[in-house]
Amino acid sequence: MIPLDGRHALVTGGGTGVGAAIACAFAAAGASVTITGRRRAPLDALAAEHDGMHAVTGDVTDESDVAALFEAARAEGGPVDIVVANAGASESRPFTKTTLDAWQDMLSVNLTGAFLTLRHAAPSMLERGYGRMICVASTAGLKGYPYVAAYCAAKHGVVGLVRALSIEYARKGITVNALCPGFTESPMLDASVANIVRTTGRSEEEAKRALASSNPMGRFVRPVEVAEAALWLCGPNSDSINGQAINISGGET
Repeated sequence: MIPLDGRHALVTGGGTGVGAAIACAFAAAGASVTITGRRRAPLDALAAEHDGMHAVTGDVTDESDVAALFEAARAEGGPVDIVVANAGASESRPFTKTTLDAWQDMLSVNLTGAFLTLRHAAPSMLERGYGRMICVASTAGLKGYPYVAAYCAAKHGVVGLVRALSIEYARKGITVNALCPGFTESPMLDASVANIVRTTGRSEEEAKRALASSNPMGRFVRPVEVAEAALWLCGPNSDSINGQAINISGGET
């Protein structure tokens, strides 16, 4: 177990899926954890299961919300040592049917949300000379997929953001990395499967097989696998792991 006693971690989109798995891993390692999201119920349910875990609602696309959630997090657990920009969403449609609003929605939650989260985490990390910034990107930040051009563009942007900040903060005691999982067991995956069933007439099992086939292991990534990678980035002797887009996809990329 990687010890995180005395550390305070903030995880956006922390109520379900990968975010919840990361929050639970950090809590088990001894960190104080603040989980954030737009829906109160899953946040409260998860926080109630762990000592030292606090729930704060907020929308990462709204800068005033992001400022408020960091203020609330500091009030509960002190300065944030670790931030995980995990909140995101995906939407599938042909490129010619991707409206400007749909494009902007994908950029807003997946890229601007990460930007705002890291920007509001940075000042206290710079002041104290320590920080771990982690963005949950996707293999869609490393390669292309059909019908999700806006999502791919946003996730490629997240990887670019990570690479730029990692250089800017390399001598400040702060590391900045991205985790890039393939199709992962999560509510987002459930939504993708449902969309395939609705638009193609395939069965749920057929849709799942089609998505899982992109992973050479023939299965979906498990949230705990992403969480363990996040934990490793925050552990001892991880200081030189910086500016990386870590592929968690069974060898897909």
